[in-house]
Amino acid sequence: MVIRFAKEDDASGIRAIYAQYIDSPITFETELPDEEEFRRRIRVFSEFYPYLVSEENGRITGYAYSHKAFTRSAYRFDVETSIYLDKEAQHTGTGMKLYSKLLGYLQKMNIVNAYALVTEPNRMSVYFHQKAGFREFAFFPDTGYKNGRWISVIWLAKTLNMKTNPPAEIRSIHEVLKEEGILL
Repeated sequence: MVIRFAKEDDASGIRAIYAQYIDSPITFETELPDEEEFRRRIRVFSEFYPYLVSEENGRITGYAYSHKAFTRSAYRFDVETSIYLDKEAQHTGTGMKLYSKLLGYLQKMNIVNAYALVTEPNRMSVYFHQKAGFREFAFFPDTGYKNGRWISVIWLAKTLNMKTNPPAEIRSIHEVLKEEGILL
């Protein structure tokens, strides 16, 4: 298995994985976005944050990415993270390797708080995040409506860097990679 940065050309493979979840309560989107929308998301999120894919034998088996959690400047130390795996790649260790790589980059970027929003019922994702060091801190009962039912959301958090005063300013993923001699 290879973990690498996503390219816009990966949109089709990423979309195929996401399609496995579109009719489930796991995502609040009710219609599968087209391939161009996935290209746009890869491009926009990758401008500052890591967007990773796992690949095996040339086939994308999962993806994980982050983006701003909130829009106001004081929140710049926070990100929201997401991960989706091809159903065949679940329970193979792929998810933890992919997420660990994502969290490692976020830590190097001086991100302090990583948040994950998990729909309920989706206990496997809650356990996955707990295994990755996240803790539950908020529950939003019946906050979304999809497929004829109300769905709750659990927020989980993980501290990636110490809370210092003042905090180290965040850096883009490109600054981190340049420092490591890696160019995308």
